[in-house]
Amino acid sequence: MSFVVFAVRRTAEMAATLFAASFVVFGAMYLAPGSPASFLLSGRSASPEALAAINSQYHLDDPFAVRYFAWFGNVLQGDFGRSITYRTDVSRLLADRLPTTLLLIAMSLTVVVLVGLFLGGLAAVRGGATDSAVLVATTFAVATPSFVAAVLLQGLFAVRLGWFPSGGSGDGPVDMLRHLTLPAVALALYLIGMLTRVTRSAMLEALDSEHVTVARSRGVPERQVIRRHAFRNSLGTILTTGGLVVSTLLVCTILVETAFSVGGIGQLLELSTSTKDFPTVQAIALIVVALFMAVNLVVDLLLPLADPRLTLGTRGAAA
Repeated sequence: MSFVVFAVRRTAEMAATLFAASFVVFGAMYLAPGSPASFLLSGRSASPEALAAINSQYHLDDPFAVRYFAWFGNVLQGDFGRSITYRTDVSRLLADRLPTTLLLIAMSLTVVVLVGLFLGGLAAVRGGATDSAVLVATTFAVATPSFVAAVLLQGLFAVRLGWFPSGGSGDGPVDMLRHLTLPAVALALYLIGMLTRVTRSAMLEALDSEHVTVARSRGVPERQVIRRHAFRNSLGTILTTGGLVVSTLLVCTILVETAFSVGGIGQLLELSTSTKDFPTVQAIALIVVALFMAVNLVVDLLLPLADPRLTLGTRGAAA
């Protein structure tokens, strides 16, 4: 199968999956207890005319199929509806908050990749006490949930030492980076431990392989053995784990943004869920699903390029 054919097929599969996911996202919100009308009324009694006006404005009385296809048709045009809580277009809310979340994820991913690959490779190559120290550190990291890490980092570096702000997203690029440093580290801590362990295991397996032994017997310098043979042959497993890392970041950002009061879509999702803001919750859920599938598509396309032993559509390292 050619690369172009595979890419087209996977894109079509992604579009079909996204359509099915949109149906589930739209329907699941209407199975939840409560309704947008009850939130808008805030517990007050309302006349039948007022209730009918609310239902008409938000099309709550329309049949489910009519509501779904009208909503999905608007989504295809970039219109996610109007927020019940904020009384503004959902697209505008997302445009204001999505860049903050994407920057937070990018910062956290950078930390995870740099630290995880370095520590995993160091533990595999050095072994001994270095390997033991890395394993102990990663055990602590993996055992620390992102929300707990957020509280600990806030207490130490924001409240006690005052090195970083305790919340908010900041104003301007530099201030924004400063505000998002602690949230990015809180997001990254667990995933650093996971990527480090995966990198270490993949590198150890590659270093014990026959072709590495042959390369060493031929007098190939150790640095070249590690870089060209061990690390390159570990990329398939590492890249697959990288896709899982990004997917986990998309989910965990909700807890961390809430803990640090970061004005991103994670915090917006938490607030919108509590107020039954269906249009906003549906839009965010659909975007997260789309991003998750896009990450998996990119990983599938990059795997054969990273490890020639793999064929298109195959996950994991070759034996």
